[in-house]
Amino acid sequence: MVDLSSVRLGFVGLGNIAHLHCDRLESAGLDQVIAGGVDVDADARAAFADAYDAAVYEDPTELYETVDAVLVTTPNKYHEEYVVDALGAGLDVFVEKPLAHTLESAERIADAAADADGFCMVGFHKRFANPVQALRGYEADGTLGEVSHVEADYIRRRGVPGRGSWFTRESVAGGGSLIDIGAHAIDLSLYLLGYPDVVEVSGETRAQFGTDEDYAYVTMWGEDQGPEEFSVDDSASAFVRCADGSTVTLEVAWATNRPNSQQYYVRGDEGGAGLDLSDGSLTLYETSTTGAMHHRTTEIETRDEEAHGIEQRAFVEAVASGEPPETNTVEQALTVQRVMDAIYRSSEAGEAVQLS
Repeated sequence: MVDLSSVRLGFVGLGNIAHLHCDRLESAGLDQVIAGGVDVDADARAAFADAYDAAVYEDPTELYETVDAVLVTTPNKYHEEYVVDALGAGLDVFVEKPLAHTLESAERIADAAADADGFCMVGFHKRFANPVQALRGYEADGTLGEVSHVEADYIRRRGVPGRGSWFTRESVAGGGSLIDIGAHAIDLSLYLLGYPDVVEVSGETRAQFGTDEDYAYVTMWGEDQGPEEFSVDDSASAFVRCADGSTVTLEVAWATNRPNSQQYYVRGDEGGAGLDLSDGSLTLYETSTTGAMHHRTTEIETRDEEAHGIEQRAFVEAVASGEPPETNTVEQALTVQRVMDAIYRSSEAGEAVQLS
């Protein structure tokens, strides 16, 4: 068994996302791997050092000399700078989704990763949820037959992360709901389809609520600074066509007048499945002629484990073993980036966008 305790992890960007990752590492019994962090903000450095008893730096090169791998948890605009530098320093890298704030920046990261000695893993943690892995198992054993379509919803009734934060500024985030939570929905949909080549995308993005002076909400993740710094989308709808004939329908929203949803329906010619990541439920739908024609609906129960923790253990194990992970690759993240970029372009042009 690989000794995980010998791995030394550094964090680039010491805000809320870094703290979330460290808390998950501690919950997974991997707190000993937290070695240090870097941030341009002195208060962020002090808070991180106090919370995790870790060395902190203002200069990333000092951090790179003391660790085996880094987790890049900065705002999207700065992913490229730190991922490319860390890979150039010979380190393994975990970067939060999306790969970058623009397609061009994501492509430069992919080029750097292809030439690097270390590997780069991208943070699509929802793949690691036990219901998702159970569903993948049923796909693999033929229970669903040939899977041809995924319906994906990632919707918040009111869930803008914080108007005026970097999440709502296009220059830093690259987009809004589509970049933030839509990236997860696109990745998981393509993952459940086996990541086929995407050939055509049609979509529409909207900014209906975040720009409203009278935006009404019950809770907000960050501080509400009003609509002035809201320059991104708050919902998106899309249709994705793949080279093998499979398709995805996508509904994403930070805010809309309907219930919250993290539901995925996977349709195959032998069976189907309903996956709800808001409560971890998985349901199989089958029809049979055994005895008499009938429907069979099966509720699947899995262990309640935190997907972030499973993902982080997979990264630490890959660093310790020196073997790049086979999942959450830069190539897959680049496909997600291309789909998001195509949805924005389709919305602006009012027509479908061809990808290949």
